[in-house]
Amino acid sequence: MPIYEYFCDTCDQKFETLIRGKEIPICPTCGKEDVKRLMSACGFISKGSGGETVSTAAGSSGCGTCSSTNCASCGI
Repeated sequence: MPIYEYFCDTCDQKFETLIRGKEIPICPTCGKEDVKRLMSACGFISKGSGGETVSTAAGSSGCGTCSSTNCASCGI
């Protein structure tokens, strides 16, 4: 059962919740169902070409020229 990250349009709060089956997420702050699921950053560990462990996260910037964590902003 996945834990998803949501944003409440009513009270502008960001929260995470465990969703089972077809449950509808409810904001824990205001109790409303007017929420949107966010794209969450995930971390992973992979092996480099030399067999070394390389740890990275999706929230890291893809280029050295911008500080954005959203690659859509710079086109990478």
